[in-house]
Amino acid sequence: MLKKIRGFINAETKAGAYFGNFIQFLIIISILNFSIQTLPNLKNDFLVILNMIEVFSIIIFTIEYLLRLFTNPKPFKFIFSFFGLIDLIAILPFYISLGVDLKSLRAVRLFRLLRLLKFLRYHDTLTNLKQSFDDVKRELFLFSFATVLLIYFSSVGIYFFENEAQPDAFSSIFEAMWWSVATLTTVGYGDIYPITVGGKIFSTFIVFIGLGLVAIPTGIVASSLTKALMKSKD
Repeated sequence: MLKKIRGFINAETKAGAYFGNFIQFLIIISILNFSIQTLPNLKNDFLVILNMIEVFSIIIFTIEYLLRLFTNPKPFKFIFSFFGLIDLIAILPFYISLGVDLKSLRAVRLFRLLRLLKFLRYHDTLTNLKQSFDDVKRELFLFSFATVLLIYFSSVGIYFFENEAQPDAFSSIFEAMWWSVATLTTVGYGDIYPITVGGKIFSTFIVFIGLGLVAIPTGIVASSLTKALMKSKD
């Protein structure tokens, strides 16, 4: 009996495949429901319908979680596993806030967004991502270390050029690090920026370096992910 249930919830049978598709559909519905509830001026009747959808989703997710827990040969290991924690967090906020009308608990409801991670159970995305990062972890480590050095170097440089002209914005190297992060990632919030000639020239070089900073790791991960996908297809 346990073997049949385990095959059902793990989509190893035709009925299990339908159940898996239903769970994925329910995940999308629950996330849309969560988003719609944030709209202002919703009618009470409509809110009742949204709450009913939420309760129905929680019941199904709870049943799925309990079935996985009781059919797992190592239940305690499942509870603290990645997917076990995701399944628990997907339903826990509802039970925590049940019957409690405290504003401090409203933030807990944000954990419902983690239901999206339940999709990983039904796809090979997590396996492919893990494989791709394992293949290039050495390159990513070296690049991350170089990035930290570059952030520090640019912070020192911009502090040298801008400290006298803008003592409040660039009061120290640590304060200048915010500018370095925003510039190297090519975000450029514009809250602090150089006004001296030397600072502007220095910033120009940092911006061009930042373009490569974003492109290089993206290319490394994309190439590794492509190889992982090809391996999974083979």
